[in-house]
Amino acid sequence: MQEAYCRIAMLDGVDHIDSGHAYFFSVARNLLLRRLKRQRVVQFEEICEIESFRDQSNPSPEEQAANRQAYDRVLTLIAGLPERCRNIVELRKIEGWSQKEIAAHFGITEKAVEKQVWSGVRAVREGWSRQFDQPPIGGDFADPARQRKAVEP
Repeated sequence: MQEAYCRIAMLDGVDHIDSGHAYFFSVARNLLLRRLKRQRVVQFEEICEIESFRDQSNPSPEEQAANRQAYDRVLTLIAGLPERCRNIVELRKIEGWSQKEIAAHFGITEKAVEKQVWSGVRAVREGWSRQFDQPPIGGDFADPARQRKAVEP
């Protein structure tokens, strides 16, 4: 690790580096590969494992395209919500407004905002389930038993 930091510190400039995190891991990976290749006996699996390592914070073009398509699908589902619910869900989930800010903006209670967000997200999840038969990326479906408990007195 220290050697990787030293290599980066010795650079004349860092203007050419787009992602410092990815650049650092590339330097560390290359140093580790060089060290392993210089050893007399190296386990083949070690080299394969290091060469196949990919920084998860930097998604591949295929993953970026799939994520964009999923995002567009969710936006389409949100667009199908009733107007008030849609506006509240967009402000809360996309714009990042707090419940308090949304309540003040619309002149309603925070509890009403919470209920609109909950019903909007539920409708989006159900729509996703009907259209694509799988949970949205990073999302899980509510447990049907849990849904029954919420309805039962």
